[in-house]
Amino acid sequence: MKRFWYFLLSSILIAGCAKPPRSAPEYSYEDYSKRIPAWLKPYTIDGKTYFPLPSAEGYEEVCIASWYGPGFHQNQSSSGEIYNMYDFTAAHKILPLGTYVLVKNLENEKQVIVRINDRGPFVEDRCIDLSYAAAKELGIIGKGLSKVKITALSEGILTDEGIAYKNIPNIRFREFYLQVGAFKYYQNALRLKLELEKEFEKVNIETFQKNNTIFYRVQVYLANDLNSAFKLAEKLKKERFRSAFLVAK
Repeated sequence: MKRFWYFLLSSILIAGCAKPPRSAPEYSYEDYSKRIPAWLKPYTIDGKTYFPLPSAEGYEEVCIASWYGPGFHQNQSSSGEIYNMYDFTAAHKILPLGTYVLVKNLENEKQVIVRINDRGPFVEDRCIDLSYAAAKELGIIGKGLSKVKITALSEGILTDEGIAYKNIPNIRFREFYLQVGAFKYYQNALRLKLELEKEFEKVNIETFQKNNTIFYRVQVYLANDLNSAFKLAEKLKKERFRSAFLVAK
């Protein structure tokens, strides 16, 4: 009988000292979950529970990226927005919705900035589902998958006025540009560059090659500060350059 009670007591003590599962957070959600919006609360898909992070500060990850397009175009995303495959957005399991992240394709060094506005992908070996536009920019449309590095840049907080952004101080880049066009002919790119130089401090033409064809990208300098660059980019996209997107250098 003594051995039985000793075994039972030992089992209780071991269970009490056991480490929590990997999916469990290191903090308590008891009080926190009562005051956060529904999209930030833990959720369960196919029997697995995911715990969205309350902050994206310092977040980095190396993993496999995939993309989703026509089959989901115009469907409602987890953020409530209508998914547009031509916008630079992405789905992530736990990053706060509204977070902007830099995604770098480690197989070809291409990179793009996207905004997290959906949840997924719910496949074990994948960490981020890119929109068609973002995947095309990174060169993974044909292949479907690619090894990438994700770096959180700026968090988005949903407010009554929309999404408000705040800087993450330990993430820095030298310059931020808005890519406003890509041309097969240099003269067309130069024409746009000369026109934009009347308004903007610096306009660059960057060359890149794809399928034996050289393209000329026209990029407008925005700012060194990420938060300022985002605000100006959103304003310019709304007013003039609807298909433009932010790039970091």
